[in-house]
This record gives sequence, structure tokens and C-alpha cells, in this order.
Amino acid sequence: MRVSVLHVVAVGLAVAGLGKAMALVPGGTIPDLAAFASEPAPAQCSAPEELLVAITQERAALELQHQALADREAEAELARTALLVEAARLQDLKTAVETLLERAAAAHENDVGRLVNFYRGMKPAEAAVIMDDLDVEVTVLVMTAMQERNAAPILARMNPVRARAISKIILERSKLPGDRNLTGLRLK
Repeated sequence: MRVSVLHVVAVGLAVAGLGKAMALVPGGTIPDLAAFASEPAPAQCSAPEELLVAITQERAALELQHQALADREAEAELARTALLVEAARLQDLKTAVETLLERAAAAHENDVGRLVNFYRGMKPAEAAVIMDDLDVEVTVLVMTAMQERNAAPILARMNPVRARAISKIILERSKLPGDRNLTGLRLK
């Protein structure tokens, strides 16, 4: 049930009037209200004025609270809108990054394919000389991308220490990082 301000004022005035009436009557009972109607009214009744001032102050405080709540709701809506805009921007950025990563992966795959073709086109002895001095990661990458029938003659002509290291690295790559055992690995 919703109580309006008028209801509160009416009840307050009734209670105040009843309280004054009880104070005027000896014994605390109200005999006949008609008798009070014939008596002159007191010069000034301060209780209703005080109640009116309190109600006015309460209305002002309620209006301030209502305005503060409306301001907070507006700020929350603005923040929601900003979050939606930011989420859309981040989604666009994510899509752009994923596209770039796909392009980079495709370019990397193409580059590895070209290197494989270069080394496959060489004589195994020539490819082995180059791979002996090549970075280990690149050598492993190229050797694993090559077909075994092309990689085997190159691996056979490489420095034996390096060939063993490359073989060990290729074997250990498929294991989980904690399970890999590359201790004692020599490259030259």
C-alpha cells in the first residue's frame, strides 16, 4: 500500500488535534465535541505549522534523493552504453588481430614451404653444409617439413654431432614441455 503525503499530513493533524483535545479535558476523556466548538479557538496553534515545516523539509529531501537517483541512473546508462561501445571496439580489434595472425601463419607456412623447396632442390651434400651452420630451430623446422626421403640424405651428410642433436630435438618436440629431455645436447 502506498502512503501519500496528504495521508501523512491528515493523520498527523488528527493525532495532534486529538492530543490537544485530550490535554484540555480533565480526566483525559473527550465528553462532547460540541462543547469545544463553542469555546474560542486558541490564538495560535504551533503544532500544525511545525508539521507543515517538517513536511516541506521532507518533500525537499525526497526531491533531492529523487534527483540523485535519477542522476545515478543516467550515469549507469551512460556507463552501460560506453561498455557496449568498448565491447564492440574490442570485438573488432580481436577480429583484426585474428585476421593478422592467420595471415602471419599463412605467410610463415609459405616461407617454410619455400625453404623446403630450396633445400630439396639442392644436392644433399650442399644442403647439409648450409644446415650445419644454420640456426637449430630453422634446421629442425625445415627438416620436419620435408618428406623423409628428401630429409634423410641431407641429415646423413650433416656433421654427426649436429645430426644427432637435430634427431633428438625432433624426437623430443612431440613430448610435453616437462617431459622433454634435452640435457647433454651438443650442436657442434
